[in-house]
Amino acid sequence: MQLKRIYHQYQIWEEIKHNMWGTVSDRNSMLEKAIEFTGNHKLYGSYMKRVINEWIYSCENALTDYSINRKAWVGHAACALALNCPEDITRKAWSYLTDEQQLLANKEAEQAIQTWEYHHFKNTELYKHMGTEMLFGWDT
Repeated sequence: MQLKRIYHQYQIWEEIKHNMWGTVSDRNSMLEKAIEFTGNHKLYGSYMKRVINEWIYSCENALTDYSINRKAWVGHAACALALNCPEDITRKAWSYLTDEQQLLANKEAEQAIQTWEYHHFKNTELYKHMGTEMLFGWDT
């Protein structure tokens, strides 16, 4: 089941305030920082969790769009939140990571997305009657 697509005007996206689509004056220095940051999956994952908790509008706008690479978006957003790093530099940093670093970072992103979806799905009809009402006639 997918959540219904939610749109927000870009002016209120939190990612705009954190330079996700902007520029930096020293791209090489930012790339080095982004490689180090994204290569540390625990730190990277902690910022992914912050994104899903703090960026209400950006997450609704991006994570209800199932046509995008949502793991990449969460990763780009985490790097923007932590470093004010543009997403094009984050994409480039990704290419410098080992396969294992990429795998671990992707697991962090999947976990963040699943957590975000759970909090949004739990208020839908799918979960509305879960609990004791679902256990009718069950006797242990």
